[in-house]
Amino acid sequence: QVQLVASGGGLVQAGGSLRLTCEASERTFSTLSVGWFRQAPGKEREFVSAIIRIGSTTRYADSVKSRFTMSRDNAKNTVSLQMNNLKPEDTAVYYCAAGISSFAYASPSSYTYWGQGTRVTVSS
Repeated sequence: QVQLVASGGGLVQAGGSLRLTCEASERTFSTLSVGWFRQAPGKEREFVSAIIRIGSTTRYADSVKSRFTMSRDNAKNTVSLQMNNLKPEDTAVYYCAAGISSFAYASPSSYTYWGQGTRVTVSS
């Protein structure tokens, strides 16, 4: 069982930056695909980004491409999401998730383990 703890959320003005971190309890985390999802009030959970377990390639939603960068540090058992040029529409609770799928990385159902979420609020 892999436990995930997401942190780094907060309140920031539009145009600002935040760095989210997802820390895992097990070393097997390094062998899993990891995704970030977000859920705004009244909306469904949506895909933000992922690091695929095979090849460690990254994928991003069009809405965050060129603004967000995802990376992993296997030595620290963490995955980070650097968010730059934040916009009010980025306001949401952000969740990290991990699983063995390498293909359906944008689907929440592809992930087995979920963190508790960290809230990001971007003011205009």
